[in-house]
Amino acid sequence: MAVEIRTVQSKEDLKKFLEFGNELYRHNPYHVPSLIKDDMDTLSPDINPAFEFCEAIYFLAWRGKQIVGRIAGIINHRANEAWNNLNARFGFVDFINDNEVVDALFNAVEEWARSKGMEMLHGPLGFTDMDKEGMLVEGFDQLGTMITLYNYAYYPKQLERIGFVKDIDWKEYKIFIPDEVPEKHKRISEIIKKKYGLRVIHPRSTKEIKPYIQEFFETINSCYSNLYGYSELSPLQIAYYAKTYVPLLRPDFVVLVEREEDNRLIGVSVALPSLSKALKKSNGKLAPFGWMHLLSALKGNPKVVDLLLVAVLPEYQNRGVNALFFDALIPAFKKCGVEYAESNPELETNMAVQMQWDYFERVHHKLRRCFIKKL
Repeated sequence: MAVEIRTVQSKEDLKKFLEFGNELYRHNPYHVPSLIKDDMDTLSPDINPAFEFCEAIYFLAWRGKQIVGRIAGIINHRANEAWNNLNARFGFVDFINDNEVVDALFNAVEEWARSKGMEMLHGPLGFTDMDKEGMLVEGFDQLGTMITLYNYAYYPKQLERIGFVKDIDWKEYKIFIPDEVPEKHKRISEIIKKKYGLRVIHPRSTKEIKPYIQEFFETINSCYSNLYGYSELSPLQIAYYAKTYVPLLRPDFVVLVEREEDNRLIGVSVALPSLSKALKKSNGKLAPFGWMHLLSALKGNPKVVDLLLVAVLPEYQNRGVNALFFDALIPAFKKCGVEYAESNPELETNMAVQMQWDYFERVHHKLRRCFIKKL
């Protein structure tokens, strides 16, 4: 039966679009389901403030009465302006291993991108760096994380078949937590604090984090501005992400570094208990009991933590500030019984962030890729 491509037109269609992504992996032990509600918000123009400067279209591939694939086309005009290119993005892509399905999905997105005057198509990417990005090309036998994509091994092969090539890779590491802070980090921490007049803040409650939220995201904007495809977060986006994610934070896994002379925030580090197993139990739904699994994971003593982000103002990078994060987080992790941390994606070109793990036992266990194709 021939493949038919239909554009998502309604909330019911959008729900089917999102449920297909989880359903395709229902029996896969490594895939971590997305929360349908969160993804609905991300893809809804009336909720996600990224639509201030983005436009998008969503396609479903049908064979008879069965959905066999999905893909989103996205144009981030702010990123294109910042990077001086005409790129469309593809994301939220899933499909059965069928050439006809893959051809139909990507033909639809490519035609849409050309009609918008775009010259290249790359992905998987979301609207911004706060969304999941990068197709897994190594590590298919490793459990995914809350903030990363998982895909079958046939995905990258299908993209290469239709003419996509590597644009850039992200590396991921499993970092084992030492019994105590390495002496070198202790020594560097004391030197850096005195030399630059820095203060380390380890919040005791979410309430103590809230006054720093604006500076928190401004630091991210400054730190990430030169990273692949980044577009600066707007005030509306900052408010949106603060409302969405700050309530989930565990204060003991958050470290803030500020300059003593003017109380200027110069660095942030955020980790979170791994929610992978809880999300698998919930199967992407909070009701009726999915929220209980997530709450238990957030409040419990995790064996695994996800390193969500580290951001240091450019003028303080490569000066040892990261030692302050380790000095504060390692004791907090050991107190909870954490065995290892998931680094989550780190650009292969970002040597500074990868070198920070040199003093830890680590395993490079995943590799993900952004593919690109000329239209």
